[in-house]
Amino acid sequence: MSDPKDFVAGIDSDQRRSPTRVVFVTRRTSAQVRVTREDQVQTFPEVLFRAALAIELLAIALVLFSLFFNAPLEGLADPTHTPNPAKAPWYFLGLQELLHYFPPVVAGVLVPTVLIVAMIVIPYFNINIEATGLFLVHRAKRLRIFYLAAAALLIFLLVFHVYVAIGPAILIVAAMMVAAYSTPASPSRFRRYLVSKPLAYWIMTWYLFELIVLTAVGTWFRGPGWSWVLPWRS
Repeated sequence: MSDPKDFVAGIDSDQRRSPTRVVFVTRRTSAQVRVTREDQVQTFPEVLFRAALAIELLAIALVLFSLFFNAPLEGLADPTHTPNPAKAPWYFLGLQELLHYFPPVVAGVLVPTVLIVAMIVIPYFNINIEATGLFLVHRAKRLRIFYLAAAALLIFLLVFHVYVAIGPAILIVAAMMVAAYSTPASPSRFRRYLVSKPLAYWIMTWYLFELIVLTAVGTWFRGPGWSWVLPWRS
């Protein structure tokens, strides 16, 4: 407290050489230092330069790719002839596949909105900074909720005949069951990996699997009238 230099924040171009911090300590706690040194990188210009370099490299790669490979475009649009099937761009084919099973309001508005809101909100439920595994705490209670949610999801998909989405759902449910009956001390590295994953990881993985499968089905397995066709048959 007697030396005022300890509380002056310095400015230097190399934070690794002379790290300086300003810390406010309340009366209810005390200052704790767990590490004597940690790697620090300046946001500007180091990180900004790396981001700009990555953008430039990506742009060059896209230009070179476009020079040697033609885009898979069809012929000019004919207003007097509507193609059958009329497919959306590939990044919307997952939604178009959902429209085959659900009403437009459900598939185009409610389902995407619920998924986006869930991915934003769920990580803030019972905030876990360390992101511990889903079944490492309150295991019995969470297992009951998990079984109910999994059964409700599978029944929902069966009722609406969304058979293409059942496969990814069963795969994620099976992986979560393996995680539920594993421990951090399991001999299998794969089981230790699964048991360490939080709820946000499982939801995002399931969402990506469903998106990939629905997009693939809409791209290669849908023919005239949105009927089921094999990709190798014209």
